[in-house]
Formats: sequence, C-alpha cells, structure tokens
Amino acid sequence: MKFFAIIGRVVLALLAEIGHLALFTWTSVSHIFRPPFFWRLLGQQMMRIGYFSLPVVALTAFFTGGALALQIYYGGSTINSESIVATIVALGITRELGPVMAGLMVAGRVSAAIAAELGTMKVTEQIDALTTLSTNPHKYLVVPRVVAAVITLPLLVFIADILGVMGGFIVSTASLAFNPGVYVQNTVNFLKADDVTSGLIKAGVFGFVIALMGCFHGFNSKGGAQGVGRATTNAVVSASILILASNYVMTSLLFAK
Repeated sequence: MKFFAIIGRVVLALLAEIGHLALFTWTSVSHIFRPPFFWRLLGQQMMRIGYFSLPVVALTAFFTGGALALQIYYGGSTINSESIVATIVALGITRELGPVMAGLMVAGRVSAAIAAELGTMKVTEQIDALTTLSTNPHKYLVVPRVVAAVITLPLLVFIADILGVMGGFIVSTASLAFNPGVYVQNTVNFLKADDVTSGLIKAGVFGFVIALMGCFHGFNSKGGAQGVGRATTNAVVSASILILASNYVMTSLLFAK
C-alpha cells in the first residue's frame, strides 16, 4: 500500500501545483487590464527582455538557418532534390525553428533572471514590504514583465526569421553553389504571409509562458539561497517544456486542414 500512497501524494501535489499556477495566472492576467499602469517599468523590462536578448537570438537564428540549409542539401542530394533547400529553409525557420529556438534562448536567459530577481525579493521580504506599502506585487512586478515579454518576443522572432533565412541564403550561395537570384525567387514563391504570422503568434504565447514561469517560481521561492537556485532552475525547465508543448498544440491548430 505504500507504493499507492506515494503515487497518491505525487498526484495530489501535482494537482495542487497546477491549481496554484492557475490562480497565479488568473491574478496576473486580470491586473493587466486594471490601473494603475507602470509605463516606466514596462519600458525597462522591454529593454531587458527584448533588446538585451537580441544578440543571442540573432546568432542562434543565423547559424541555425545555415546548418539547416546544409542538412537539407545533403539529404536532398540523395534523391536529386537539392532545389528544395530554399523552400524548406524558409518554411522551417518561419514556422518552427525561428519561434522555438528564440523562445528557448530567451527562456534560458530571461526566465532564469526573473526567477532569481523575484526569488531574492521574496526571501528578503521585499515583496511583503510592497504589500505593506499598499502596492500590489502582481501589478508592480509581474504585469510589466509579462506584457514586455509578450510584446518583444514577436519582434525578436521576426528578426530571427530574417536572419535565419539569410543564414540559409549565404551558406547556399557561398558553399553550395546556388544561384542567388533563383534562391531568392524560390523563397518568395513558396513563403506566404500565414507562415510568418503563425510564427509570430507562437512567439507571443512563448513570451507569456517565459515571463509567467519566471514570475511564478520567483514568487514561490523559499529557503534562502538554495530556494532561489531551485526557483531559477525550475523556471527554465518548466518554461522550456511548456514552450515545446504549446508549440505542438499551436502547430496542430494553425496548420490543421
């Protein structure tokens, strides 16, 4: 019976955590649409989340596009289909790899930073001090980060799409002897606005997940420095898993025929 007791405790703990997260999400989202609005904090978080994440996202997208072009070329050459490189690179980057890779890179950088910052504020009772000063912690700490992530991540993904396709173009024309004009024409002919739009929609959802997980685990950290470390790790892991899971769900919905 001990085995079933262990399973029961795990299931109950999981359900309690899901309920806690649902309540935290509802509280945070409800405060987005209620005044006061801290515009200065929103601008600061947009710089931290968006602008400072641009180098890592840009480099990741560029080299991913180049590596994708090489893999497609080597795979397509076995069936004499090298001409599909431009099409697959454009679709792969805009639909999947651009949003997912950017989301994972930003999750590793931003979600950890948010969890560490809020976790430190939690264990040093700064969040309790905000409540004492009649300042809602969700409004002051969570809302600017969530809104900033939702706004900036689609912009990062749009830039990542451009650089990813450019990376495939440079590798294909410089290393694989593709004609530049033909490569560009194939990209334009097969790439549609819906492909780019679907990636930007995913990016908005990923931004919400990244900021929410960082804030949730930071708010609920306890136990001093070890608790902050656990919160940081849990934020990155949970954000990454939810990004991949939500990507599958949105791909099924957006491209269902």
